[in-house]
Amino acid sequence: MSQIKKVVLAYSGGLDTSVILKWLQDEYKCEVVTFTADIGQGEELEPARAKAKAAGIKSIYIDDLREEFVRDFVFPMFRANTVYEGEYLLGTSIARPLIAKRLVEIAKMEKADAISHGATGKGNDQVRFELGAYALMPGVKIIAPWREWDLTSREKLLAYADAHGIPVDFKKRKGESPYSMDANLLHISYEGGILEDPAAAPPEKGMWRLTVSPEKAPNKPEHVELQFERGDLVAINGERMKAHELLAELNRLGGKHGVGRLDLVENRYVGMKSRGCYETPGGTILLRAHRAIESLTLDREVAHLKDELMPRYASLVYNGYWWSPERQALQVLIDHTQERVNGTVTLKLFKGNVIITGRSSKDSLFDAKIVTFEEDEGAYDQADAGGFIKLNALRMRIAAGKDQTGRRTRSPAASKAARRPKS
Repeated sequence: MSQIKKVVLAYSGGLDTSVILKWLQDEYKCEVVTFTADIGQGEELEPARAKAKAAGIKSIYIDDLREEFVRDFVFPMFRANTVYEGEYLLGTSIARPLIAKRLVEIAKMEKADAISHGATGKGNDQVRFELGAYALMPGVKIIAPWREWDLTSREKLLAYADAHGIPVDFKKRKGESPYSMDANLLHISYEGGILEDPAAAPPEKGMWRLTVSPEKAPNKPEHVELQFERGDLVAINGERMKAHELLAELNRLGGKHGVGRLDLVENRYVGMKSRGCYETPGGTILLRAHRAIESLTLDREVAHLKDELMPRYASLVYNGYWWSPERQALQVLIDHTQERVNGTVTLKLFKGNVIITGRSSKDSLFDAKIVTFEEDEGAYDQADAGGFIKLNALRMRIAAGKDQTGRRTRSPAASKAARRPKS
């Protein structure tokens, strides 16, 4: 421990990281630098600065990373239509490589010996933070207090905070928060507490902070037009905005109409199952719209190849391999497929639903002359389909002519004749 002279801590100002800050000072006898990332969690960040100052911290970083988060992490992920285990849009997962990147950058600037985080030893985030840090700074030392200390319960954390004069939020002290939350511009997640029973319905009160319930959503649908360039959203209803502003506006629209709620039991990378509830209104709209514009502009086999690769890409993001060579290689392929994914998608939002109503593109591969049910003036010769079908059926026709032992199948009459005794 004495070898660590300076450590950069990913610091939120909450109970866990406030205790960690003091614990690092006491156990490692080192200087602590705090880093707080603004990735659109919607919370006031200045209290974290005040708490850090009160703890004697000299170097305090509070960085607005919202644009970088959406532009360089969320949008590239959505180009792949990324969904983990069929449902989860990876709101927590995709924020971790950015935080790891900034932790390492600050560690280099501050000439720190180590970085530290508040992720527990049971979750995915420890893996994501540390894989990212090692990929970007191979020799970095990492301090994960939850894997070292004996403060294994909320009561022990509170007792430590009281003993060291660390201010604790009243609701946290009274245990009024029934779950843990993680928020950023892409989503809010809710885990733990009353949600640890997979059979228990999630409560309406206190949860679902981004969305109204579909039952209480407006009784009139809202029509929205989204414009894409090279696979990325660039405008909403004709208004061009920065990446983080676009996602914030999608969140507002989707939240108003009850879009994007999810109750999921997922498989954590460390091996256990976990139940989480997620709100991803903007991401839900973005995914549907992106697939709609791709349906018009992507070649069939390219689209199918992307769908085959997507679960692998999703697992890489979920498991913390954003900075791995295989994810980066996949990204090159994905980005190449997006060169002609340009155009507009119209949709309507209604009672929790995202309903595509139209799509158009100058790069459209849809040929009305060929596909029409009316007179096509020779654009497509339907007689060609006969040969196409016969060739594609050839292997099945050959197989059908064999029985399971590989012998040619006899007709019923031939089989009956073969069973007659010879005279």
